Amino acid sequence: QVQLVESGGGSVQAGGSLRLSCAASVSTYSTYCMAWFRQAPGKEREGVAGIDSGLSISYGDSVKGRFTISKDNAKNTLYLQMTSLKPEDTAMYYCGAALSTYCRDYILSRYVYAYWGQGTQVTVSS
Repeated sequence: QVQLVESGGGSVQAGGSLRLSCAASVSTYSTYCMAWFRQAPGKEREGVAGIDSGLSISYGDSVKGRFTISKDNAKNTLYLQMTSLKPEDTAMYYCGAALSTYCRDYILSRYVYAYWGQGTQVTVSS
């Protein structure tokens, strides 16, 4: 059973920064894909940033240039550094892990992720 625990959310003003963390109960080194998703009320869960075991990275169009995904394999922890935050970034942020190799072709699709954390809330005020 894979367990993911997110932390680091909070309330910030527009233009501010936050760093989210996701502690995994499995090796982040060998996990094929890990990603951050977000879901605002009334909206679908959308892929924000993903990283595969080969360290290939993908970002959603709305966060390119502002968010950075990384992982520390020694700590089995995934990170999301968020800068220049906007009110439209307000959402619950979730960490996902996928253990199937095909995830690399669909790394920002929620359908390839079998494991999810409980989420951490990010609120950006204008």
